[in-house]
Amino acid sequence: MKLTGAQIMMKVLKEEGVEIIFGYPGGVVIDIYDEMERTDIRHVLVRQEACAVHAADGYARAGNRVGVCLVTSGPGATNTVTGIASAYMDSIPVVIFTGQVPTHLIGNDAFQEVDTVGITRPITKHNYLVKRTEDLAKIIKEAFYLASSGRPGPVLVDIPKDVSVNQIDYKPLEKVKLKSYSPTYSPNVKQLHQVVKMIKKAKKPIIFAGGGVILSRAANELTELARKTQIPLTTSLMGLGGFPGSDPLWLGMVGMHGTYRSNMSIGECDLLFGIGVRFDDRVTGRIDAFAPNAKIIHIDIDPTSIRKNIPVTVPIVGDCKVTLAHLNKLLDKEDLGDLKKTRKQWFDQIEHWQSTKPLAYEQKDVIKPQFVVEKLYELTKGDAIITTEVGQNQMWAAQYYHYDRPNHFITSGGLGCMGFGLPAAIGAQLACPDKLVVDIAGDGSIQMNIQEMATVAQCNLPIKVVILNNGYLGMVRQWQQLFFDKRYASTCMEHAPDFVKLAEAYGAVGLRATKPEEVEPLLKEGLFSKKAVIMDFVVEKEECVYPMIPAGAAATEMLLV
Repeated sequence: MKLTGAQIMMKVLKEEGVEIIFGYPGGVVIDIYDEMERTDIRHVLVRQEACAVHAADGYARAGNRVGVCLVTSGPGATNTVTGIASAYMDSIPVVIFTGQVPTHLIGNDAFQEVDTVGITRPITKHNYLVKRTEDLAKIIKEAFYLASSGRPGPVLVDIPKDVSVNQIDYKPLEKVKLKSYSPTYSPNVKQLHQVVKMIKKAKKPIIFAGGGVILSRAANELTELARKTQIPLTTSLMGLGGFPGSDPLWLGMVGMHGTYRSNMSIGECDLLFGIGVRFDDRVTGRIDAFAPNAKIIHIDIDPTSIRKNIPVTVPIVGDCKVTLAHLNKLLDKEDLGDLKKTRKQWFDQIEHWQSTKPLAYEQKDVIKPQFVVEKLYELTKGDAIITTEVGQNQMWAAQYYHYDRPNHFITSGGLGCMGFGLPAAIGAQLACPDKLVVDIAGDGSIQMNIQEMATVAQCNLPIKVVILNNGYLGMVRQWQQLFFDKRYASTCMEHAPDFVKLAEAYGAVGLRATKPEEVEPLLKEGLFSKKAVIMDFVVEKEECVYPMIPAGAAATEMLLV
């Protein structure tokens, strides 16, 4: 059976279960687009190529599958770099297809030629330049396997024009096997026996869970472990939703803007159980003061992440879900006694930290951004998929909205990419069409990719955008307020658009609140609309996110007001 490269590509994508591709067409991928039109694969036209990757990222997270995007060569490919870097740092399974000039022109500075493989090599799990049509099917299958296995991540496939046009005799391929790539899923059982002993002995233990728990779909196993062992639990930003935020064992998020009790608990604990985390700088603060009294257990499927930033007592290489399932079975055979009673002093101390330094704000005459997020949580009962932009809006969404389920908090954690939330919401809404999807944004970050409202309109998506509008680039302004004597250099967002009129220009509903008493009725009106809605909340201009660990400080040295 003779097929063109474009036909082979569509055939293999169908075999991989692809239903939606996010993208933007161009000359060298026009044959692929023409062939896609003949299939039932849905193409979602974004308005800028980075948003194709962000949307595929949101789709992958909300839908627990591989996200796919397709763009043209040159500027189409280079525009994806920010989206790829964000997916790479958050370990999100995305396959990016880029067009390339014909193979005989590569290296000749042809029109819209760039070295896409070279540019993206540092920010992909792996990438390919397809040189022959005969290799295309095998490479695509490898790309999906690599993106979704082990520690997930983005994989890029660069397809020259002639590779997509040429015809070859096509034969279906068998399952992918890569001799040089074999992730370790099952842990060393001897190490797990050591962990059991450490758990039973610990007087002040803490579990610290991260995005790896969600990526490995281990939320149930993590919850079982925490409740079985009665160990209080905190998560990183990426781990939110991996453990129920309404559970009594929940301490809140840890790190630079984590809760007082979670950061103090890590500072005082004698056992720190890290699960699917990287121990990045936003969590640890000053490394020599991080968990100074604790023995540290670290579970991660990526061996290069263990001991990379923090010394570890017991390193365990393995998939979080598989490893925790093994550990829970071992614990079932143990007489754990009444651990909560044994650790009463520890629980009392944690309760004291919570009662004396809770997350708090005072709502008076001007709308507080925290108040908006709390009301959003009350009205949705925590049953919405929340995407965020990056900055203060992101931190308030992490602090004041409580996540009981995995894959309900979608944010750019490692890269901290402004403009992420709206395209990610598009992907999440398409993955979960029956769910309420809300993008919590700032007035600065929403303008990074506001053009994607056209994609929202074209796809008729009922996405809700909640803008916490303070007239500043809020997080940078906060640092300028605290450490630069309020010299607000280039952080004032003057001449911002009228977001209500802008919403209407895109065919959406635009709403605005300027007083605290308007917040709840406006949220009700916006959330229960069947159309896309932009809700503009004019909030306190100089509100800061607290707690805050200053740069170079220990995690226990927080600014609280």
